[in-house]
Amino acid sequence: MSGVTLEACDVLVVGAGPAGMAAAVAAAPSGASVVVIDDNPAPGGQIWRDGPGASLPPAARQWREALARHANIRVRSGTRVVAAPASHELLLEDAEGPTRMQWQKLILCTGARELLLPFPGWTLPGVTGAGGLQALIKAGLPVEGERIVIAGSGPLLLAVAATAKAAGAQVLRIAEQASFASVAAFGARLVRWPGKAVQALTLADARYRTASRVVSAQGTAQVESVRLRQGSREVEMACDRIACGFGLTPNTQLGQLLGCALAGPGLAVDALQATSVAGIYAAGECTGFGGSERALVQGTIAGHAAVGEAAKARAHDRERVRWAVFAAQLHRRFALADDLKALSRPDTLVCRCEDVPFAALSSCTGWTDAKLHRRCGMGACQGRVCGDAAQFLFGWTPPAPRPPLMPVRIETLAGLAAPGDARQ
Repeated sequence: MSGVTLEACDVLVVGAGPAGMAAAVAAAPSGASVVVIDDNPAPGGQIWRDGPGASLPPAARQWREALARHANIRVRSGTRVVAAPASHELLLEDAEGPTRMQWQKLILCTGARELLLPFPGWTLPGVTGAGGLQALIKAGLPVEGERIVIAGSGPLLLAVAATAKAAGAQVLRIAEQASFASVAAFGARLVRWPGKAVQALTLADARYRTASRVVSAQGTAQVESVRLRQGSREVEMACDRIACGFGLTPNTQLGQLLGCALAGPGLAVDALQATSVAGIYAAGECTGFGGSERALVQGTIAGHAAVGEAAKARAHDRERVRWAVFAAQLHRRFALADDLKALSRPDTLVCRCEDVPFAALSSCTGWTDAKLHRRCGMGACQGRVCGDAAQFLFGWTPPAPRPPLMPVRIETLAGLAAPGDARQ
């Protein structure tokens, strides 16, 4: 075995979405060596994901160009964080093999993942997350002529519908679980954020329904229809695909592994985006969902703060607060209704990796009990899907993350050896 490569940088940014790109660009003029790592093929994160079916907005291209203008920024795409083998060091994996990256300051921009809630038929081929469908279309999935139903909660549903329609799909229904009063109140307050108001008008769709939610998906070899509840009435619609997502969950695993405290579902940060651990900052949706504008300003503040430019960081505080208010409105107006906990039937799978049904988990006392006695969370996703669902359904506290953070090659695990075993 050839061993593991040892590298070092002044500022390591984990995640190349809006927050990560902004952090790197803000830190670069200081002259610090900046490394940005991301598991996607190109910078942009989930919101600006590139691919054969993607049409990148001007902002995404501008931030990519800004990264490229700085010779002291190195972007390592297709790279994942596996563990933290030592203080100020992360073990990475890419196609070439493992790397131990030493850092002086660390900025976590690890984003968020989609919250998927189980319902009868959700494991049928053709049923995906809402954001998952958007990513698939951008990656080149052909959906032209397909009949698609989009359900769940949040403004992402409208963005996914627009992506699907642009790719030639027929969007039959956009089912938002929040009430009309809640959505209307959110829309009325968008006057404070004119850009968002324009975006909302652009994405408006006559097939959008509030107080509407998925009941079940039907089909044999693949999804053939979906049942939706609209108020007190149920309707069944023939369709070829269902995209269902109930908002986002911050990716906090790496931060927690490093000892960073949480504030609600996200990583806790101060006015300079510093976490509870000295030398570690966090920005973007790993601190709570709030959109790309919030992520950009948080990333900018974190980048300046990481290189000791506190005054430059504080110059963006008013903008940060402005977008924090927007995020609070999102969370309030699109909060998930308690009756969504009744979507699952006893035989509905909650853990798809290990085929664990709802009935097998309902008698468990917590996550550890479910894992030990029902194998829930023991599969390939390592509890990222079923763990979030179980937290919503049963109120279980997610387990503390342990290395490795994801399935990896044996060669990479060997990189957990002492630094002296690494090769330059």
